[in-house]
Amino acid sequence: MSKLKNKVAVITGANSGIGLATAKLFLKEGAKVVISGRRQEALDEVAETLEGEFITVLADASKPEDNAKLIKKATDAFGNIDVLFLNAGVAPISPIEAIDENHYNAVFETNVKGPILATKEALPHLNDGGSILFTSSIVNQKAFDGFGVYSASKGALRAFSKVLTSEVKSRGIRVNTIAPGPIETPIFGKMGLPEEVLEETGKGFAAMVPLGRFGAAEEIAKTALFLASDDASYINGVELEVDGGLSQI
Repeated sequence: MSKLKNKVAVITGANSGIGLATAKLFLKEGAKVVISGRRQEALDEVAETLEGEFITVLADASKPEDNAKLIKKATDAFGNIDVLFLNAGVAPISPIEAIDENHYNAVFETNVKGPILATKEALPHLNDGGSILFTSSIVNQKAFDGFGVYSASKGALRAFSKVLTSEVKSRGIRVNTIAPGPIETPIFGKMGLPEEVLEETGKGFAAMVPLGRFGAAEEIAKTALFLASDDASYINGVELEVDGGLSQI
């Protein structure tokens, strides 16, 4: 398979979950992949499991200097970029009355500021006709208690992606957003909930999905591959929900 043969793809948040599944699939499809994450030990573990042409870059999506470093290392290694998949994100839970500045900053710096600044850094190095992908969430369409700031961050990211779609149209660059529903990824274990609460929350989410289950990271990866490849050559500016129908009925 070679849907991305010789294409250069940069994927943030790629040391686990959706990002890692996408990196594996992109490599299988012939891409040269730049894998970023904010934990060196996780990147080292990932590097031992992958096959193909890739590099890993230690980068925290919330830090402007790390976004600049990521793009520089990517272009130094492989030249211009064809696919930019801004996937890194955090999703801590907090009821409205408990939100503080630290909670807000932690979410918006990673989920909004990071992708915006990474896009700015990458645009001069993105090939005309390339593809930009964002990982959003159905929470910007459907309300879930405790996810107020997270939902707001994903709504902001979606709004940014629409403007970006217009601003890069003259270069033939397509911009699309993936909005997962409940997906089996490590992010659920990082919400700060007790194990028993996390288990019940998971069961509740699954019961709401018409297909009756969580999605797999590999299912999101296949969506990313489709949108990044020529198979989606006339798909631009959309938010594609991959949620088993949760947001639709």
